[in-house]
Amino acid sequence: MSTATSPSASVGSELRRWRELRSLSQLALATQAEVSTRHVSYVENGRSRPTPEMIVRLAEVLRVPMAEQNRLLLAGGFAPRYPHRATDDDALAPVMAGLRSLLDAHAPYPALLLDDHWDIVDANAPVDALIEGCDPRLLEPPLNVIRLCLHPRGVAPRIRNLPVWRAHLLHQLGRRITHTGGDPVLVALRDEVSAYASEDEPSARPLADPVVPLEIEMGGDALRFFSVASQVESAADVTINGLHLETFVPADDRTRRLLSP
Repeated sequence: MSTATSPSASVGSELRRWRELRSLSQLALATQAEVSTRHVSYVENGRSRPTPEMIVRLAEVLRVPMAEQNRLLLAGGFAPRYPHRATDDDALAPVMAGLRSLLDAHAPYPALLLDDHWDIVDANAPVDALIEGCDPRLLEPPLNVIRLCLHPRGVAPRIRNLPVWRAHLLHQLGRRITHTGGDPVLVALRDEVSAYASEDEPSARPLADPVVPLEIEMGGDALRFFSVASQVESAADVTINGLHLETFVPADDRTRRLLSP
């Protein structure tokens, strides 16, 4: 018989938390996962111990990230499904080299490789101009790009549209927190940057630009970029799944001309 501390009860309560986070009813989850509503109910209340296949099936419907799927499997008493290697692991070397080549190919425009907490894993040479003049203590690893952007001793004083860019970054951070089910590292980061970011609010009027631009002073000039984030869609490793490329593209012809070799 299951108890409150049994693996079935533990994984069941976590699956229920994810279902509620995704605003799905038991019927909706059961329909999408092609199982009975009764089975979902039994799994959630600990009356039925799900197989690892069932845990993964429900987790994928609930859009649970790979790292959290591993935790669900452990909570259910099973081995993790996805490996979690360090970025310098030999098995990841070809992928990391490929991502590095994309960073270099994006020059003369800035590009960064970030992990799932927005810590910088790698960057191309043009990024140096973006972070020039920042407090050296902010540049010590792990170097977090959101903290660096919004900190008053970081990039923030050079961002001309700081209220708008701040709102954009906080929105992205909030979406990631929801996606990860409330990652405490991201929640702490949001609390930190919210405390020292600009008190000004962005204008409520519609933006004239089709994208939210980063307007920043670099080398005595005001440059305008928009950012594009991309991930490895076929990732089967927790580390690779958490990485994303953040590339900055000129938002106007003037910026493009100033940065052209």
